[in-house]
Parts: sequence; structure tokens; C-alpha cells
Amino acid sequence: MAADPSARTDSRSSRLRPAACAQPWILTYHSVCERTSDPYGITVSPERLDRQLAWLRRRDYTGVSIATLLRTPADRRRGLVGLTFDDGYTDFVREALPVLLRHGCSATLFVLPGRLDGSNEWDRPGPHKPLLGAAGIRAAADAGMEIGSHGLRHRDLTSLSAAELRQETHRSRELLHDITGVTPEGFCYPYGSVDERVVESVREAGYGYGCALTPGPRPGPFTLPRTHISHADLALRLWAKDLRHRLRHRAEAAPDRLLPAAASAVSGERR
Repeated sequence: MAADPSARTDSRSSRLRPAACAQPWILTYHSVCERTSDPYGITVSPERLDRQLAWLRRRDYTGVSIATLLRTPADRRRGLVGLTFDDGYTDFVREALPVLLRHGCSATLFVLPGRLDGSNEWDRPGPHKPLLGAAGIRAAADAGMEIGSHGLRHRDLTSLSAAELRQETHRSRELLHDITGVTPEGFCYPYGSVDERVVESVREAGYGYGCALTPGPRPGPFTLPRTHISHADLALRLWAKDLRHRLRHRAEAAPDRLLPAAASAVSGERR
């Protein structure tokens, strides 16, 4: 059998991993299913997810939820990678969850309690994808996944009135508590759109952390940067994204100073 080129890439690149950086590495997924039309690059096949998680394991990484990541002491965090899945597609329970469990991973699933059993209408003209209802969200939580809020209806929070913003942040947290019995600690900004007003609303709602795409207007626990993962990402691209993340964030403050509020909020207390 021919040698796996991905394995050769891992062997070479494992010696080139830069020193641990201040900001933990967090990966962003969306839908996990067989790919057809995918104009926004949000779909990863189950087989490709399996290969990506296997790559993490070969690199001595373990994929975990953001709550687990943040409550792990900084000196033990280097081998952990945060795994997040945005939007709450039904394929998470059907396709992604079995792959995660097979690799011994947990993840944070950011869902939309204002669109239970709905669809990704905001992605038109992209492919229609159904969203989880309350039973599916509970199934993910019962399997050990962290459930976080993605707002109510996947709206650009920076464009909303004060009353609308409060509904998206505060009310979505209340609804998720009603569904799972656990008050969510994490919030994920739709489209990655965030400003000071949005950050303040998320903080006031009682969340312990917020996930963005870039560090945003106020680097810290409420604008955690993430790396988008696509179907095209195999060994070489994953290694390059790991390297880029570490080089970009190596000069930031140490994690224990950067994330004190988040670590405290996810210390295990339920409100």
C-alpha cells in the first residue's frame, strides 16, 4: 500500500510547531454532511471531519468544548483545541456527533432557539439546511456537548436596536436554559459581527465568554478568535492554519490574564 502523503506531511511539520501562544486555538465548523452545492464553504463531509480529527490526534491535540478549554489551567492547555459548530444544523446529531465521540472529542454547539426546527434562511441562495429543534439540542447536550447561544435568529447584532439586541442575547440564554436545564455560558456572534455595544450586551446577559472570528474591538474573553475549517482542509492546510494562529497570537497576554472572566464563569457553577 502506498504511503499516506498526509502522514509524511505530519512527520515533517511536527518538528516545526512553534511555541505555545497566548490565545488557545479554536476551530469553527458549521454543517457536516455529504457536500453538494456549498457557495459559502460551510459544509464538511463526515469522512473529511474524521480525517481532520485524526490529524489533530496525530499532532497530540484533543478537541474539546470551549468551557473545557477555558477551565483548564494554562500550563495544561497546550494539547487542547476548541471545537465549535455554528448554527445548530440537524446533521450535527446525525453525522458530526458520532465522529466526535469516536475520536474522544467534545465540542460546543452554538444554536438558535428562535429558529427551532427551522432552516438557514439567512444563507439564501445557499443550500437549504434544516436546524435542530429542542429534542435535538437536548440529545447533543446529553451526549456531553456544550450548548451555547448563537442569538435567536442569526441576525447581524451590530445593526439591531437596543431592545432587539437584548432579545438576541438575554432572551436566547433564557430559552436555552428552558430547553436543556443548564444556563449557557457561551455566545457566538452571527456572521462574526461584533462591536463594543454587542460585547456589552453579551456580558450583561451573564455569559462567560463570546466567540468571534477575529479578536474584534476588545481582545479578551468576549471576542475569542477562531479559525474557519472547510472541506478543503487536510494535513498541510491544517498545519498552516495552526502555524498562522500561533504566530498571530504569540505576542498577546498570557492566557490566565487574558481569560480570567471566562475561566471563572465556566468553573462548573450553574446559575
